Amino acid sequence: MNDRIIGILGGMGPEATSNLFMKIIKSTQAKTDQDHFRVIIDSNVKIPDRTEFILGSGKSPVQAMIETGKNLEKTNVDIGCIPCITAHYFIEDIQKELSFPILNALQELNNYIKNNYPDTKKIGILATTGTIKTGLFEKYLTNMDIIYPTESDQKENVMEAIYGKNGIKSGNTGDEPLNLLKNAGNKLIKNGAEILISGCTEVSLVLNDNNVDKPLLDPMDIVAEVITK
Repeated sequence: MNDRIIGILGGMGPEATSNLFMKIIKSTQAKTDQDHFRVIIDSNVKIPDRTEFILGSGKSPVQAMIETGKNLEKTNVDIGCIPCITAHYFIEDIQKELSFPILNALQELNNYIKNNYPDTKKIGILATTGTIKTGLFEKYLTNMDIIYPTESDQKENVMEAIYGKNGIKSGNTGDEPLNLLKNAGNKLIKNGAEILISGCTEVSLVLNDNNVDKPLLDPMDIVAEVITK
């Protein structure tokens, strides 16, 4: 019986939070409602934008993330997760204020690649500019050559797909952001990427394995798999 209580420190963004919850449901071995894990979600959309802060133009999200974690703490969750890759830049600051462990999506991604793609050397990342500037992937993906889109592709394709007027953050998960991300991903493949990573949870809302010629890994799929074991 799955008695562990899972907490989702969410709202970053709301659709990514919902998507992670569904992944957890789908990853759970269950025949009845009662076989599933109890999941507590605080979808705190008022947490300041992580990328804006990292790029020096916004308020720190740390205190709001801690307060959200404290809400989960009150419900006696056994383990937590965060449906935002960029937010993992702050995970150590958040973790030291909370009594329950937070699963680190990037550590689990590294483990997954080592176990399932041990010969892979070059990995392409589709992520926010903020995440790229933090060096998170270099920190956690060890002994791998990490490549990113060019500066122009990052701005005109990836960030436009996520934050643009018709981007994913504005609720558009249709062809426009999809084509922008496909373009960026295919260029990374041409530059030698053997695997692509959805390095922002919004990316995985529109881009999937069927859109590119190489494996596309979503860290939140791995989180859902690990947290329901």
